[in-house]
Amino acid sequence: MDLVKSMQVYVAVVEGGSFVHAAERFDTSTASISRQIAALEEHLGVRLLQRTTRRLSMSETGRAFYERAQQILTDIAETEAVIGREVTQPTGLLRISVPLSYGLREFAGILPEFRARYPGLRLDIDLSDRAVDLINDSIDVAVRIGASPSPNLIARKIAPVRIIVCAAPAYLARRGFPKTPEDLAGHDTLAYSLLATGDTWTFHDRHGTEQSVRVEPLVHANNGDLLRKLALAGGGIISQPDFIVADDLARGALVPLLEDWHRSESHIYAVYLSRRFLSPKVRVFIDFMVEHAARGVADIA
Repeated sequence: MDLVKSMQVYVAVVEGGSFVHAAERFDTSTASISRQIAALEEHLGVRLLQRTTRRLSMSETGRAFYERAQQILTDIAETEAVIGREVTQPTGLLRISVPLSYGLREFAGILPEFRARYPGLRLDIDLSDRAVDLINDSIDVAVRIGASPSPNLIARKIAPVRIIVCAAPAYLARRGFPKTPEDLAGHDTLAYSLLATGDTWTFHDRHGTEQSVRVEPLVHANNGDLLRKLALAGGGIISQPDFIVADDLARGALVPLLEDWHRSESHIYAVYLSRRFLSPKVRVFIDFMVEHAARGVADIA
């Protein structure tokens, strides 16, 4: 039986003084109300109401149950109200991990809007390219960029990321342009050390043909902006997300390479521990990220 619903019916009968009043309140028949009260009494193993042809009266046990039921129903209503407010206006501390370059270049720009929309949240933001341990580092949600997230985590795809292979005009004037992915093996490369595939760069052409090349980087680094700086100085070829190199490409400071080929698909993901117990604060953050990404696509279109 639905004990909470039975409590509500019992309280309505007591406060209305009759089965008829409770039936009107719940838009049902008096017979249905009578059956629910009888089922409640059977469940509890006590007589709650004394029935006569003229009136209803509570037994001593029924009076005690009425007072407790009133309090329980009030507590439930207050809890629902609090949770309802929490869903629409979450509060508390939200701990977020964001990759360093993405955090400074993209995330920082949308953060004021998120803060304005959810002023009840306090934020603790970790800018790091390392794959934080969500449990041990007490992180609620992490933004990650790659071909696929860890299978041990729940992931929500936020937006695609284009990986661009490029170099400075000064480097290309000195070393020439690679024509195919295999040519990269003979070039100076600057590589992101946290890449899941290591020093193997995989490409696809417009026909879907896959080609992988093992590069031997002159420099490894765990931050894309540092590699960008080296590339701008003519230090070699980099393979970096569009949000890091887009401005340099637009002004000609970096030149895209192997344009008939593209790197394996990458995405921005929001990753978290549990879909079943997703807190309102994490949910609104992820929804905000998806919304912002969708707005960006619409602006480009």
